Amino acid sequence: MKVIDILRTAKHPFASFELVPPLKGSDVSLLYQSIDPLMQFNPPFINVTCHRDEVEYVPNADGTYTKMTLAKRPGTVVIVAAIMRRYPQLEIVPHVICGGASRSKVESELLDLHFLGIQNVVALRGDAMPGQRFFIAEKDGFSHSSELVGMISNLNQGRYLDPTVKVGLATNFCVGVAAYPEKHYEAANLHTDIQFLKQKVEAGADYVVTQMFFDNEQYFQFVDRCRDAGITVPIIPGLKPMSSQRQIDLLPRSFHIDIPQELVTLMKRAKTSEAAYQTGIDWAIRQSRELLEHGAPAIHYYTMAKTDNVCQIVKAVF
Repeated sequence: MKVIDILRTAKHPFASFELVPPLKGSDVSLLYQSIDPLMQFNPPFINVTCHRDEVEYVPNADGTYTKMTLAKRPGTVVIVAAIMRRYPQLEIVPHVICGGASRSKVESELLDLHFLGIQNVVALRGDAMPGQRFFIAEKDGFSHSSELVGMISNLNQGRYLDPTVKVGLATNFCVGVAAYPEKHYEAANLHTDIQFLKQKVEAGADYVVTQMFFDNEQYFQFVDRCRDAGITVPIIPGLKPMSSQRQIDLLPRSFHIDIPQELVTLMKRAKTSEAAYQTGIDWAIRQSRELLEHGAPAIHYYTMAKTDNVCQIVKAVF
């Protein structure tokens, strides 16, 4: 079932989840261990992240280094197939990214997913290559996620990149995109960032999932500004529970978000790691309840492959 149809037909708000695949060389059981605890909530869908290849310099015996491009995690299609085998009833939403791939490679991945019966994808630009300050598109790749959304819309109409395919089989993808209540760090301001989001919706995006945030007022104001800009698709808030005092510093650096002073104070008051962990859970419960009271259609939880705290939150809220 398409995510947009789930949103339209749901009688009550629901929780969805996002997983990070295990590192290459890990056993598939690690993937299942992340999903198994979440199945008690009968999630209508689970997102699976995608990670571009990374460049590393491997030392040689003579003291020189060899530049190697390495995949750190199994490929998206393989991960999706592994999940489908164990959880055939689960709707899987793989992330598809622009970074590290040509247009034709991205199209091939989408067609592979369609061949597996996948109906939902999240279209993302992706992050810059480690060591690069800004995102650089691959040769013949996409620079912006709106371009990727446009290609998916073309595939849904049977229009392929390959000019020799005169009448291609149409795909049937529902497309989600990302949004940033506190603006993307590369955007000049929130207004221009919302205009970029509108471009993605006009290109064919069906719904929006936000970056994590810890101040609900940021989400409420963001939704209002999106509606004023003419963006009418559902906007799902994305939450990640804080789990340690270190994340007070790490999360703003990694995700360019603000941490409310009240939460900073509460986390610093925690005398033990267990107390800090519980503080993060309590804050996310409070956030979730307020979001639902204000009409959020669902809440999307970023689990980072660790689900104990998210399970406690969902049990308390839904």
